[in-house]
Amino acid sequence: MKYIDEFRDGEQARHIAANIAAEVRPGTSYNFMEFCGGHTHAISRYGITDMLPPSVRMIHGPGCPVCVLPIGRVDLAISLALDRGVILCTYGDTMRVPASDSLSLIKAKARGADIRMVYSAGDALKLAEQHPDREVVFFAIGFETTTPPTALVLRDAAARGVGNFSVLSCHVLTPSAITHILESAEVRQLGTVPIDGFIGPAHVSIVIGSQPYEHFAQEYRKPVVITGFEPLDVMQGILMLVRQVNAGRAEVENEFSRAVTPEGNLAAQKLVSQVFELRESFEWRGLGEVPYSALKIRPAFAAWDAERKFDLHYASVPDHKQCECGAILRGVKRPADCKLFGTVCTPESPMGSCMVSNEGACAAHYSYGRFKDMKVVSA
Repeated sequence: MKYIDEFRDGEQARHIAANIAAEVRPGTSYNFMEFCGGHTHAISRYGITDMLPPSVRMIHGPGCPVCVLPIGRVDLAISLALDRGVILCTYGDTMRVPASDSLSLIKAKARGADIRMVYSAGDALKLAEQHPDREVVFFAIGFETTTPPTALVLRDAAARGVGNFSVLSCHVLTPSAITHILESAEVRQLGTVPIDGFIGPAHVSIVIGSQPYEHFAQEYRKPVVITGFEPLDVMQGILMLVRQVNAGRAEVENEFSRAVTPEGNLAAQKLVSQVFELRESFEWRGLGEVPYSALKIRPAFAAWDAERKFDLHYASVPDHKQCECGAILRGVKRPADCKLFGTVCTPESPMGSCMVSNEGACAAHYSYGRFKDMKVVSA
């Protein structure tokens, strides 16, 4: 199968692993953060960590949109469905994100709220046209990858005059979050972990291109390698990072050149800028308030902005006291360091956001790596 099997070839994987092992230098540690949850999932699923030398450590970053969705935002969506009687539409992996009062969207649906899972923003707009007597709100989450479809739907709703449709925008931006990880005050409170380079996200980079990462290479001296999601992509990206560290270089390199260009998708960027503008601040679950890290709907589209339409006011809600998602999202702790991991917090009953999506660090480790934590005892 072209473009799938070629990137899952075991012999090639062992060859790249041998190159990594041969090129790491004795006494040198290599700490690389994969920002994107898709990479976290691939690393766990394909056992990539087991093929790396002990001196190469992969750190899971906050690149899962479900994981970083704060409780207060889910509460706003639930209140729209339960208290305002709207039809609330959202993507499936948002349904189980823990909210206040032991609720989630799926539990609110069980209480009678009209909450529907959709496969696209366009499905939500179609639903609004089918139910002109009901208000329909699309609960929009995601990074730069899912933002253009939301922008397109907002533009279409305005052009077609669909007045009973609106969007609760929770779209967030990747480069701002990386900057926050590198220099936020919380790093001093939670401790920090050395980061010697980043595996750059794949899908996000298709939209924004490779140029936005130049800042991290030039300002922070952190190498970035944009990498695809297949196992050989990831391993090749790690090898490229090792070579940059060994050479003392800090550059942006593009392993995923079959899909990513330096300038990205200009048509998508233009569409997003027509419909959205920067928020001054936005709370990320586990990271706190991150300046200029999210998008809000421009005033020209105010009639389709759920926050304005329903006069919504955001209130921050703290996570469970024993939940370590904040430290895990920063790479300070690993999933197994959390007391709740695998006990009261499981994919079937998540307490923290990292356990909700299969791209979350805790869910990935639970599915593919938790038995490694157990001590082997003789019978």
